[in-house]
Amino acid sequence: MVFDSPKAVVEALTGADYLPDERIAQVVFLAERLDKPVLVEGPAGVGKTELAKAVATITGRPLIRLQCYEGLDDAKALYEWNYKKQLLRIQSDVDHDWDSISHDIFSEEFLLARPLLEAIRSPEPVVLLIDEVDRIEVETEALLLEILSDFQVSIPELGTMHATTQPMVFLTSNNTRELSEALKRRCLFLHIDYPDANREKEILSARVPGLSDHLAKQVAQVARSIRGLDLKKAPSVSETIDWARTLLALSVEDVDEEVLGDTLHVLLKYQTDIEKAAKEFTSSTQA
Repeated sequence: MVFDSPKAVVEALTGADYLPDERIAQVVFLAERLDKPVLVEGPAGVGKTELAKAVATITGRPLIRLQCYEGLDDAKALYEWNYKKQLLRIQSDVDHDWDSISHDIFSEEFLLARPLLEAIRSPEPVVLLIDEVDRIEVETEALLLEILSDFQVSIPELGTMHATTQPMVFLTSNNTRELSEALKRRCLFLHIDYPDANREKEILSARVPGLSDHLAKQVAQVARSIRGLDLKKAPSVSETIDWARTLLALSVEDVDEEVLGDTLHVLLKYQTDIEKAAKEFTSSTQA
């Protein structure tokens, strides 16, 4: 076991520049102790993916990432056959009978492991990140259930492959659709929301070297105020970090109306949101 308490998780993640709250630390501790996958939900850009990366860092495990998208199938998630290599073998063995050729070309030599199979077959424990799982179709979730239930995969030509070592699994979701109850049942649940101003200030100070305490506090407060507006897309923590780096690069020492107007495009990605935030900030400074 890597961690002897949630407090140890806090210390380890903090050392990797990921600042967890108590709930995050507890769930990571339980995931390692109970060998359970973690389903991490929350808005985009709040550190869901970074959590898996940080856990890989502090445990010393390689990170294997499956980026989910609409239309993802077994060939991209689990495995596929090296068709070009199989064709070359068939062409070179034209004098042999088909049964012997077909047995030969559906062997380990021609198998291309994709992230899920790679994680299962890894000789050393890994962290498996299944990123944005809510983007795949409901039918594709069935592929994950076998892996998350028994940590095994079935390949018709080769049989069932069992995990050599059990990976730590993190599934992230932006909650764009409801995941199946069967998938949720197999996971510990963790919701990560936007941090409060104090915690975001701490994150900024940790992630942006050279940022003054005053500027970190201002950036966090402005970001929190902007998230309270009715926007098409609220600024994520990663965008707040980018904004802080921008201000630092421009040698800004204090955020005023002019600075905000010149740099809001780093924090917000829709012109209507930029105009709304600028108007709100102008109104508040004139009040």
